[in-house]
Amino acid sequence: MTNDQRRTRLGIYGGSFDPVHLGHLLLAETCREACELDRVLFLPCGQSPHKPRGAVATGQQRAEMLAFAVAGDPRFGVCRIELERSGPSFTVETLRQLRVEQPDSEFFFLMGADSLADLPLWREPQAILELATIVAVNRGHRPPPDWSSLESRLGPSVRDRVRFVTMPAIDLSATEIRERIRLGQSVRFRVPRAVEEYIRHNGLYQQS
Repeated sequence: MTNDQRRTRLGIYGGSFDPVHLGHLLLAETCREACELDRVLFLPCGQSPHKPRGAVATGQQRAEMLAFAVAGDPRFGVCRIELERSGPSFTVETLRQLRVEQPDSEFFFLMGADSLADLPLWREPQAILELATIVAVNRGHRPPPDWSSLESRLGPSVRDRVRFVTMPAIDLSATEIRERIRLGQSVRFRVPRAVEEYIRHNGLYQQS
């Protein structure tokens, strides 16, 4: 890579996406714009170490819903490497694999600001901070994290590896959407139209 070539700025947005909804998409677009990202990859988790019960829809179904949600926009894509990995999916392992596969990219890991306090509990948090800039998304005007606690557990350099982005406060959750579907209620304007049709066609979330 020559000096006049800018590294690709790649956002990584992990989650269950069970199902993907408009709040997820707005978060990704807000971060893409604020951090001048070239692309954002949605990363549906396989077996999450933080959610032992796992997802309701299969990994294949969640990835297909994501593909429908971002279809037609080359700035967004779906990465399935955690679905292809057996056992629990750890962020540090995913970032290391992506670094090998895309050595010319600079990584930005998107997460909710409320999850930042739990980062010291993740596997190898210091390595995560070395592999990617953390983009902590604050929904609305919630208070900032307790930096003293983060610094005491991760070191003072954590401030240099975290960037805050604020997005509009949208009260949407996949849990609520699944419950609405189970009750036969509308999810129009909560999920993309193509995702709504996919859910209906495949009979997803109709039983608790």
